[in-house]
Amino acid sequence: MKKIFVCIATGGALVSVPALAQDTASPFTGPRVEAIVGYDKTRAGSSVDTDAAVGNKQSMDGVLYGVGAGYDVDLGSVVLGAEAEVTDSTAKQSFGAGDFEGFGSGNIKTNRDLYVGARAGVKVAPTTLLYAKAGYTNGRFGAYSSDGEVAYREKFDADGYRVGAGVEQAVGRNTFAKLEYRYSNYSKGEIDFGDDLPDSQRFDVDLDRHQVVASVGMRF
Repeated sequence: MKKIFVCIATGGALVSVPALAQDTASPFTGPRVEAIVGYDKTRAGSSVDTDAAVGNKQSMDGVLYGVGAGYDVDLGSVVLGAEAEVTDSTAKQSFGAGDFEGFGSGNIKTNRDLYVGARAGVKVAPTTLLYAKAGYTNGRFGAYSSDGEVAYREKFDADGYRVGAGVEQAVGRNTFAKLEYRYSNYSKGEIDFGDDLPDSQRFDVDLDRHQVVASVGMRF
């Protein structure tokens, strides 16, 4: 009879160990996926307005949306992680006939944007993380222009860097919400001629991009 009680007690202790570990597990560790939405604004990087048309906007803004994934490791008070995103945007801008300044095209719109980078954060509460991030971004833009007779439609890709900061709040055991600001600068570009022709040689560009986004996601 004593052996039976010992076995039951031992089994109960073994079951309680993983249960305790699960209860005390960090909400900021392991793989994660998230949905992203927010405000997106892109403009020429120069602070000098060279556009003769006073009412002509040299920026475009819209709604950003997409998905992200990452992996974080909780080292105690500090959290380190790697992450990636695929997003798109509704931002676009049209220029008047004969006015091809600003972005150097009659019309321009944003397309997909790719990002990969890393982040580092500090826990300011058991379920609240403040973090900074940095990485590589590649944005695609669609350009259209016409002289009234011939229309040109091209896509060009731009490479650059992204930095940002935000706050993540754990909600429940496996879900979280984030609010984040990030700035991107694109400094190199190339024209994408499609599948039949190779891309153009890389050329210098200067585009600034500001985004304020919110995310909701899950950890596994």
